[in-house]
Amino acid sequence: MSTTPTPAIQLVGLHKAFGSGEHEVVAVESVDLSIEAGEFFSLLGPSGSGKTTVLRMIAGFETPTSGAVLLAGRDVTHSAPYDRDVNTVFQDYALFPHMTVLQNVEYGLKVKRVSKAQRRQRAIEALENVRLAEYGRRKPSQLSGGQRQRVALARALVNRPKVLLLDEPLGALDLKLREEMQVELKAIQRDVGITFVFVTHDQGEALSMSNRVAVFNHGRIEQVGTPREIYDHPTTGFVAGFVGTSNVLSAELSAELLGAAKAHSLRPERIRIVDKPATGEISVAGIVSDVQYLGADSRVRVDLADGSHLLANVPSDGLVGVAIGGSVRLAWSRAAASTVAESEPDSEDPNQIGGNQ
Repeated sequence: MSTTPTPAIQLVGLHKAFGSGEHEVVAVESVDLSIEAGEFFSLLGPSGSGKTTVLRMIAGFETPTSGAVLLAGRDVTHSAPYDRDVNTVFQDYALFPHMTVLQNVEYGLKVKRVSKAQRRQRAIEALENVRLAEYGRRKPSQLSGGQRQRVALARALVNRPKVLLLDEPLGALDLKLREEMQVELKAIQRDVGITFVFVTHDQGEALSMSNRVAVFNHGRIEQVGTPREIYDHPTTGFVAGFVGTSNVLSAELSAELLGAAKAHSLRPERIRIVDKPATGEISVAGIVSDVQYLGADSRVRVDLADGSHLLANVPSDGLVGVAIGGSVRLAWSRAAASTVAESEPDSEDPNQIGGNQ
């Protein structure tokens, strides 16, 4: 008889509040989550959504107000950070500038009184894991930002933790380097095979790297799923708007266009500008109020008669006859629209556009 593997991490009714009385601020509220061994799992959300506080409670840097943290089935809610089989990588690297790369990676093992020969061997292996085997004699100042980040990763991996926690580790890197490191991090995670829990506010980062994603909003998890599930089938208006760009059609507009009085999410790339819709397609006419050139595609904003608007991503070479102030007809397949629970758009999120704004 098969048995279900014990999750690497279980969060049960996790709650964290700071302050008390009228000054109490709830950072995390009633979070339940299971992360399987070997997953690359991302905690995604805007600033102040609770994702970093959850990471700090897993690491032991914060104690939950209530609820429990279990690692491989063991309750570590009140255990010290050093008594948990996890390591954390931060955005600022925190490397010792006077030490060589190899000495930096060895340092944690030296504190644990691991023999010199063993810690040297393990440090070399860790540097090989992050593709920096030939950089052991250099100082951190002689490395690029991406290389320093990989040294910080090696320093965490050398302890052979069951779980590696990464708190926005790529936030200080420029765009090109971030994209390169996303590929590197995913490859390293596959090679070492341990559980990665990655905190980010960058939707593209989470979608491109993760096996699964938990989307946070105001201290709660709005949705957990694979990147494709999160993007193609958001369950709330917040997720639809925060993960990529989406048209969130109100219940009223959905009733008119789709015949169902429930809010729906409709991605701009699923909408076409047409002369005549195909059989079975949903269509609506409107006036073009803006055209943004994005390279291969352009984003067209179309104002509808009820005062709402829709965004459509269309090939830039197909914009002939599309001009601001002109009339167009939009069309999409019925399957392109997903039902979502209506939720308040986040004030910090520029991608939440909604059906009526």
